[in-house]
Amino acid sequence: MIPDRCSFCKGKFREGKTEFMAHAAGEVIVIKDVPAYVCDQRQEAYYTAEVSRKIDGVIRECSPEKTVHAPASCR
Repeated sequence: MIPDRCSFCKGKFREGKTEFMAHAAGEVIVIKDVPAYVCDQRQEAYYTAEVSRKIDGVIRECSPEKTVHAPASCR
């Protein structure tokens, strides 16, 4: 279920894309153009369960030693 409003500011969510950043093994992994519902006021992102599983897979598969940005082959 996708929430109607942001739980922080009550702004409306709109479909869009965002950048996801995570720290792993002392490195930073950045995944660009991640589909998300984005708050129109705070830019807070909400990810569906399917997108969250894909993000988890990218983080597991991509070694921080390879790159700071997840390559397309890891998506």
